Amino acid sequence: MTETDAAARPGTIDVDQFVDATPARVWQTLTDPQLLARWWASGDVAARVGHRFSLRMPGWGQVPCEVLEVVEQERLVYTFNTTWTLTWRLVPEGRGTRLLLEHSGFDLQQKRERDALDRMGPGWREEVLPRLAAVAATPQD
Repeated sequence: MTETDAAARPGTIDVDQFVDATPARVWQTLTDPQLLARWWASGDVAARVGHRFSLRMPGWGQVPCEVLEVVEQERLVYTFNTTWTLTWRLVPEGRGTRLLLEHSGFDLQQKRERDALDRMGPGWREEVLPRLAAVAATPQD
């Protein structure tokens, strides 16, 4: 994300990650609880609008989530706590998938939220999405 993009959408983290796997496999990696636990957090995720679940986040505890939108193998949107939203978009690219994450809803008037934004941006980019890419690219059992 460029500084111009960040200025245009304050309070949002945008991450662009290429994954060497098909959109179907990336979708499975996002929506299968066992795979989700391998790259991010454990929780009973399901790709059904209205599904409520919690993610067990180290250092944060149980984070409530609710699925808002599902377009199979293209788009998954869910709340992540009471104010944040995660939007996952999958775009086929060659033999792989361009995975675009938008983590929005940070209240920049609140110091705790600003601090979370500052920590989570690099965390998503440098740790979490690369782990997702590695799990998705691993041949299925």
